[in-house]
Amino acid sequence: MRIIADLHIHTKYSRATSRDMVLPTIALWARMKGINLVGTGDFTHPAHFAAIEKELVPLGNGLLVQRGKETEDGAVRFMLTAEISNIYSQGGRTRKIHSLVFTPTLDAARKINSTLAALGNVSSDGRPIFGFPVKDLLKIVMDASPDSMLVPAHAWTPWFSIFGSKSGFDSIEECFGDLAEHIHAIETGLSSNPEMNWRLSSLDRITLISNSDAHSPSKLGREANFFDCEMDYHDITDAIKKKDRKRFLFTVEFFPEEGKYHYDGHRECGILFSPEETRKAGGVCPVCGREVTVGVMNRVEELADRPEGYVPEGAIPARHLVPLQEIIAEALGKGVNTVGVRKEYKRIVDMGGNEFNVLLDMEEEDLRRIAHPRVAEAVIRVRRAEIDITPGFDGEFGKISIFGKNEEVKPAGPRQMGLF
Repeated sequence: MRIIADLHIHTKYSRATSRDMVLPTIALWARMKGINLVGTGDFTHPAHFAAIEKELVPLGNGLLVQRGKETEDGAVRFMLTAEISNIYSQGGRTRKIHSLVFTPTLDAARKINSTLAALGNVSSDGRPIFGFPVKDLLKIVMDASPDSMLVPAHAWTPWFSIFGSKSGFDSIEECFGDLAEHIHAIETGLSSNPEMNWRLSSLDRITLISNSDAHSPSKLGREANFFDCEMDYHDITDAIKKKDRKRFLFTVEFFPEEGKYHYDGHRECGILFSPEETRKAGGVCPVCGREVTVGVMNRVEELADRPEGYVPEGAIPARHLVPLQEIIAEALGKGVNTVGVRKEYKRIVDMGGNEFNVLLDMEEEDLRRIAHPRVAEAVIRVRRAEIDITPGFDGEFGKISIFGKNEEVKPAGPRQMGLF
């Protein structure tokens, strides 16, 4: 069966996360998006783990479902997932690494939680912070269950990732040592895509996964993984571990330029640099004289041993999209969080089945039938990658432009919106 999986999310127990990120609302939005498998997020937090035990029921296949929906066709499935932060010193440098943890049973999650609770504070944040090496976290995860997985999260983000320019490593082996063979996948993150990662031959054995890292319900599915396999934890993780193109079909990606750390720069001074411009400036902000934040593109080029455009054998494909609410907002000349955009989003999704169906699968004729003409045109242009993007940098998202300056969008008035 086709599975659309988003395996990295957060709940209301994580900092800077919407209060709406609770299991029932997550399931509701997942269905609107077209996601049929979603991570629980934050299972290390005691209050959220209690909610998982109360509100979800194990299905015996490593996944869970909302209580009372065990036999409901199309009910969203959950996988036990969490993100954990390790901040420690290694090789004379401070390392700050975020990791995703997947585990197949409540018992295994309890073992992980019990061990972590003895080593630090698991109650203060849904993404707890520990001072021991991430290699030791991998041991804890594997000891809880050999079927558990640890995946380096948003692997290129400057501040908190395995390859980050500020606190990361140059290779998986440098980070995990003799346990590196147990790392089967990395998460590309919003500011990089598979094409960028393909430039490193050292990652050829690694499967590239993509997830939303959602902190609010509407952000679910902004990146995701498409499988064709059994709705079963073991089949899904086996497809990831074996990089099986028959079962792991493709990932859905942000255009990486839209990510917050794609290019280099200094947000406070309004300085945006390409990697080449950073080198010419000696890595220094010309306004304040401090170091610029080196972004993902620069870091990839630093570690890459292949040219841009290289596609390794067995690579899992990727498709690049813009979230539907962002498309609607630009097409109608309205803010992405305005009432008009939210209403139009809900109406299109209701008529189109779900967001992924609208963005990926719907025939153009049908799309033009259900959507505002400019929205339909914008979706089609995004499918063709006919867009312009000002790259994100130093924590600021990139800016997408679907319509050119000579196609200035006039805001849709009440009558126009009412027609559609």
